[in-house]
Amino acid sequence: MILFGASGHAKVILDIINSGTGDTVDYILDDNSEIFELAGFEIDHTVDRNILQKIDTIVAIGDNKIRKHICLKYRIKLHQALIHKTATVSKAAFVSKGSVVMAGAVISHSANVGENSIINSNAIIEHDVSIAKFAHVSPGAIVTGAVSIGEGSHIGAGASIIPGISIGKWVTIGAGAVVLKDIPDYAVVVGNPGRIIKYNKN
Repeated sequence: MILFGASGHAKVILDIINSGTGDTVDYILDDNSEIFELAGFEIDHTVDRNILQKIDTIVAIGDNKIRKHICLKYRIKLHQALIHKTATVSKAAFVSKGSVVMAGAVISHSANVGENSIINSNAIIEHDVSIAKFAHVSPGAIVTGAVSIGEGSHIGAGASIIPGISIGKWVTIGAGAVVLKDIPDYAVVVGNPGRIIKYNKN
């Protein structure tokens, strides 16, 4: 397996693997020539599209837009989801390829996590939640039952979303925000109760 990205997010993904997933990292790739080493791995700076299309890869980059850009640019062959051994994932939930589930996270019955998404440490994803691709649910966030989260949206650390809410695509929910109503595409939400303060650029 290849890890594409040698940032702090990659370190946490290595922790997932070291928790006992049975996966092996062949090498870590990063196009930043100023990064030479990560957790004992020498960083490869040669981005070979053909290799990335043939060998299972996890894009180990926390920024949702950059992660999407790399996946589409190189048409990456995605590795199966990586799930930390201390995470609790229902047998009736589904986590798509390229996604990562960090330590202590909970994903409940009938939840669905799309490709290349991040469920971070101690996040809670309750029953019947739908999370689209390239999303990120940050540490300690609580997504209650039957919530839908659109492509590329970022749920901040410690945020809470009440049941049945619809979050649009490329939304940013600030840390600690409490979301009580549906949120349109590209909105930036902060506070308790959550309020829209601006819109992200498309």
